[in-house]
This record gives sequence, C-alpha cells and structure tokens, in this order.
Amino acid sequence: MKITRMESTLYAFDLDRRMGDANSPSGRIRGSGCVVELHTDEGLVGIGLGGGGVRPQMQGMVEQLLQGQDPRRVQGLWKRMVDKHFKGGHDGLINDAIATLDMALWDLKAKANDEPLWKTLGGSKQPIHCYASDLGIPLSDDELAAWFKRMASEYGFRGGKLKVGLDQDADIRRLELMERAFKQTAEAPMLLIDANEYWAPKQAIRKVAEMEERFDLTWVEEPARRWDYLGLRRIKDAVRTAVCAGENLDTLGDFLPYLQHRAADVIQVSYGMGGISCALQIADAAFGYELPITLGGSPGSIHAHLATVMPNFMTMEVIDPVAPDGVFTSDVRIEDGWAIPGDKPGLGIEIDREALAKQAVEKVPPGAGPSPFGRRPGAGLYEVLPTEAERAEAAKGVAQ
Repeated sequence: MKITRMESTLYAFDLDRRMGDANSPSGRIRGSGCVVELHTDEGLVGIGLGGGGVRPQMQGMVEQLLQGQDPRRVQGLWKRMVDKHFKGGHDGLINDAIATLDMALWDLKAKANDEPLWKTLGGSKQPIHCYASDLGIPLSDDELAAWFKRMASEYGFRGGKLKVGLDQDADIRRLELMERAFKQTAEAPMLLIDANEYWAPKQAIRKVAEMEERFDLTWVEEPARRWDYLGLRRIKDAVRTAVCAGENLDTLGDFLPYLQHRAADVIQVSYGMGGISCALQIADAAFGYELPITLGGSPGSIHAHLATVMPNFMTMEVIDPVAPDGVFTSDVRIEDGWAIPGDKPGLGIEIDREALAKQAVEKVPPGAGPSPFGRRPGAGLYEVLPTEAERAEAAKGVAQ
C-alpha cells in the first residue's frame, strides 16, 4: 500500500453557543476546520481533522515525504516529518501540519487492519471518563447554568470546567451555578477552572485560595503562562488544588521542564501536540514521573481511542458531545457521562459530503479561527474587566 495524494477541504460553520475565555470575553460565533484525506493506491483513505492555515505545509510534506510511502509505517513517517523540520523547528504551523497528517496516517493504519484505532493502538474497549467544558465566559449566568444542566441531564456528565479569570466575584457565583447543575448527577461533582494563562502566579495563588474556601476544586488549568514552569511550580506549592498545564505546548521537548521541575500535578495531552504519535510519547514521559494526564477536547471525541492505552489517563475534555459543524460524524458516543469508543475501522469518522460542500470556503473567515483574539491586554499584569462594548457583543448570543 502506498500514499498517492492528499485532498483537503476548508470549511466554516456556525457555533451552537458563543464561545470565549478570559482573553476573549466577547467570544466568537463561527468556527472553522479542515478535512484532510490521504489517498492510497488500494483505495483506502485516511482522514485527518485540523486547521485550514496549514494546507500549504501539509501539501509540501505529502509531496516531499509521504507520497509513495506505506502509510502503515506511521511512527517512521512521523519521525521523517519531524526530522525534515529539525533545523527550523517543528513548533507552530509545522507542528499543526504534522499533527493532522499523523492523525490521517493512524486512521489509515487502523483501516488497513480493519479495526478501530483503539485496537490498533493495543487498547481494550472501555468507558472513558470525561467532563463537560463550557468555553462560556461570554454566556450570561442563565445561559451558562442552562448549558451545564443540559450536559448533566442529557449526557450524564458528573463534572465540568468553567472559564475564569476576569471577575473574581462573577467566577465564584458561576462556580456555584456549575456545582448546582452537576449535583443532579453526582454528590461531589468534579469542579475544574481554567484561567487560560490570564493570571500571574501571585494573582493565581490569591484567587484560587479564595475559591478554595467555598469549593473543592479538582484542578486549576493554565493559571500562569505556559513557559513559566517556575511560576506554575510556585502556584502548585501554594494552593491545595491541583495545577493542570501544558495545553499550548507542542512537543515532548517543551514538556521536559514541566516534568523535571514538577511544575504541574496534571499534564495536558492532545493529538494537536505533534500528532497521535507525539501525544503517546508525552503521556509515557509523564507516566515515568508518576503524573496523571488529561486529554483535551478533540473533534468527535476521538481522544477516547488514545485514552484506552494511557495507563496514567485521568479524564477527557468534551466541548461538544455532538460535533456542531454537521460535516462529520464519529462513532465515539457519550453515555451517562462516559465516552464509549466505537467499533468502526480507523477513527470511526465519516464525512457528510453534501454538508462539507455547502460549508466549504477558500479561506478562514475573520474571527472563525481556533484562537482569533490573541492575548488580552493586561494579562498577567493587572485585572481588566470586560468593557461595555465586549459585554454588549457577548449579549448578542449567536446572532449574526
């Protein structure tokens, strides 16, 4: 079997709720994605899902490094892509391109085996613990409470994650709303908070300590800048709540200071970190330090496949139990608060060709990228409450 070509389609879609964090309190109402298909001479097609900004990089990698190669040699091809970009570095856009192609390669390998990816990876089918993630700073209190209640009643989630960072009084009030929602399904819900790198270490220590007076928090996520491993360690040593970090790192090398300095209690892992191949490496490295890992949000909750082979797996983020774009379906389903990996070959992803054609675009629309806002002014320096203009924009909901 040999890879013959790559096909990619960029698309945009409306979100089912306004999403944002401490860096983007007005939020966004549009999302985008890119369906990548690696074709082979035997008719099998591997699917990768990623961002549209890296299509040129992916095309170059396929033409120079993957075309004519056997896609079943996934980790060898992953190393080939990484080694090719050794000098210039394989972070950023290069990392995103490798991650998407690596996903497609693993999909192909499992399809060639005529089995689901979890089985190809050596896992066993099992329910995967997960939690509901709101991305809801732009939502009103009523909208936020309604969303968490729906996640508990319809999908059985026993815990959730709240975006925090801009307004301590509002964060404490909304934490109570989240806790109340999940008391439907759990006597002691899992309560997670995420500051998205908005705080400085001393801000984080002060704010988390105040929250701990009222809530039993499972973790605080990204309470300081991703590179500030010493600051993260200071926070970790000063509060009772576990520190969770690493979401925005790209490679195993990026994680070494975290591991060596014990900068976090829980390590974040994602296929976006250099692909499924690299995600497995990072999880193994954390396991060597007796550190648990959590898997971030993923399209169609495909991270459930990876969780089956990670001995230090703790829980998995679910942003949308059902993909909101309508472009693809996944046979990973959410039942009673758990993710259940499916049995279809590969990742279990199927593309709706008609929907993809309708939503196809030539370039990512403004504000529809994964992180269209950048870092908020004042982050890590001083508190900046949402402006009146930001509040007014957030209040529009998903209206165009």
